[in-house]
Amino acid sequence: MKIISLKDVEKKRVNMEGAEKAYKQVPISRIDGAPVYAYRVFTIEPGGFTPFHRHSYEHMNYIIEGEGVLVNEQGERQPLKEGDFALVMPDEKHQYRNTSPDRPMVMICGVPKEFE
Repeated sequence: MKIISLKDVEKKRVNMEGAEKAYKQVPISRIDGAPVYAYRVFTIEPGGFTPFHRHSYEHMNYIIEGEGVLVNEQGERQPLKEGDFALVMPDEKHQYRNTSPDRPMVMICGVPKEFE
């Protein structure tokens, strides 16, 4: 078993082209012996966003703080707020954007452990 507080997990800037004011923490992963999924936590500061990208695996998100939008390949923006869940399917192009002028958007992201 493992129990860890998020405040004890190193926060790293997302260094991908197209990312702005986005940070990642990985509290549970294959390194901990997780057999199927890894959990990542993304913090997107006001005015920030993740890259507009796609990948071969699904991911499941839970918004734990703030608000924003999930942008799809057609440019449609679906609103997100604290307490919402989102599912992004494999190869679905997407981007998360923080729309709050003064609060971070924080979300848990579950992915297959191989893609943490």
